[in-house]
Amino acid sequence: MSVAMQDVMKQSGVAFGTSGARGLVSAMTDRVCYVYARSFIKYCEASYKCERTIAIAGDLRPSTERILKSLVQAGADANWKVIYCGRIPSPAIAMYGIDKHLPTIMVTGSHIPADRNGIKFNHPNGEITKADEQGIVSQSVDFDEALFDDKGMLKAAPELPAVEAEAEANYCKRYPDFFGSDALHGLTIGVYQHSAVGRDIVVKVLESLGATVKPFGRSDVFVPVDTEAIRKEDEELAREFTHKDYVDAVFSTDGDSDRPLLADDVGMWLRGDVLGILAAQSLGIKRIATPVSCNTSLEKSGSFEKICRTRIGSPYVIAGMESLVDANDKSLTVAGYEANGGFLLETDLTLDGRTLKALPTRDALLPMIAVMVMVRKERMCVVDLLRKLPKRFTVSDRLKEFPTEKSKAKLAEIREKNLGEKLFGALAAKPSKFAKDKTFQGKMVSLNEVDGYRMEFDSGDIIHLRPSGNAPEFRCYVETEGKERSAELLAECLKIMEGWRK
Repeated sequence: MSVAMQDVMKQSGVAFGTSGARGLVSAMTDRVCYVYARSFIKYCEASYKCERTIAIAGDLRPSTERILKSLVQAGADANWKVIYCGRIPSPAIAMYGIDKHLPTIMVTGSHIPADRNGIKFNHPNGEITKADEQGIVSQSVDFDEALFDDKGMLKAAPELPAVEAEAEANYCKRYPDFFGSDALHGLTIGVYQHSAVGRDIVVKVLESLGATVKPFGRSDVFVPVDTEAIRKEDEELAREFTHKDYVDAVFSTDGDSDRPLLADDVGMWLRGDVLGILAAQSLGIKRIATPVSCNTSLEKSGSFEKICRTRIGSPYVIAGMESLVDANDKSLTVAGYEANGGFLLETDLTLDGRTLKALPTRDALLPMIAVMVMVRKERMCVVDLLRKLPKRFTVSDRLKEFPTEKSKAKLAEIREKNLGEKLFGALAAKPSKFAKDKTFQGKMVSLNEVDGYRMEFDSGDIIHLRPSGNAPEFRCYVETEGKERSAELLAECLKIMEGWRK
């Protein structure tokens, strides 16, 4: 029979978000995942010159193995060879595909709970773009419906192929080959492992760079670590660990290990957008692409020759990076980062005759390593590096189980009725201990609608509302001149937003 990808998306509710297709595990049946894979393969056949081979990998959530098997079946039915690279980080499988000029698929739900999962696609040159997404969803696929039972599950799921270890090995070599085997010598680093797919790889790479490594917090149950909304239990765990064990920093990642979490020597997690600034400074990056939601210390630092602000989501950051590349001047290095900490490298870097090849997809290891290289070189601690940045503090959180259509409708109402200043101006007008001699009217002085509804007030406070692109969540980002003020303002904003559930 023939089925249109768009029909499968509508019927299942499994659709593209900001980072691949995601949905409830109950909705991501073998049939849905199979059709997605077949559509992707068919699109690659028409749009990219590559051999009929695809590489796949996955994270550690319980549903991943079943979905991987549906991809194997899809590849076989398309007469493509399927290379299984095992349970490795998203950047590792993407790098393998770029090196081999192969399309790749990563089965992961990233940070979202285990009752959900996702499929992330990479064409032979890197992450798919929004244009690629449209190409994939426009496909129709012919297949034998008898493969599946009435619940959409494979009647006879294939076994996974033997693991091809090259993808993991090459990713592990990437950093010591560039930074050197003693780049982190003398540093002690804790690794919060939880259920991250790269938990052992992070330890291996840090040891290969000369660091002393202390792993902790390993879990056999999937832990939904969100690097943009860190759980209180993860904050407490890091503080407890650093109080008991001396370390210079703590490394961790989200579920598929493409988003970093770096904590200082007392267990305070850094925000991803601040980490991105420090990493870019350490690497000598000249031009930066980053979403509109990220901390404005980027501009205020004066460290970068050119900055491009984008919509939220790695495809938009990638497009922004591409716009910054100067083909005639390779010294104008380009990178991108997101509020979740994912760091993307658009151009090659050189160091003492060694080259770090571009990897234009989220990577968790590079920014954390780069910051610790600077810590060692400058003989500082992470906190010292933070103190050198302009004093701007961003916090974010979200309302869970808030339907996307409902959050979009609320923003449309605010936009149409110009309610931003009325709803949030009084909060931004509250006195600040950092500007006791000034009074503010709560007047909105600028509005950015590149992605969501981002308001800046006369106090310098920024409030940004946005529906999540990956889950039924309504996100709120707040940036002010003080950590306490940001936290208080965020709490007040969330109270207002809670009232929108009715």
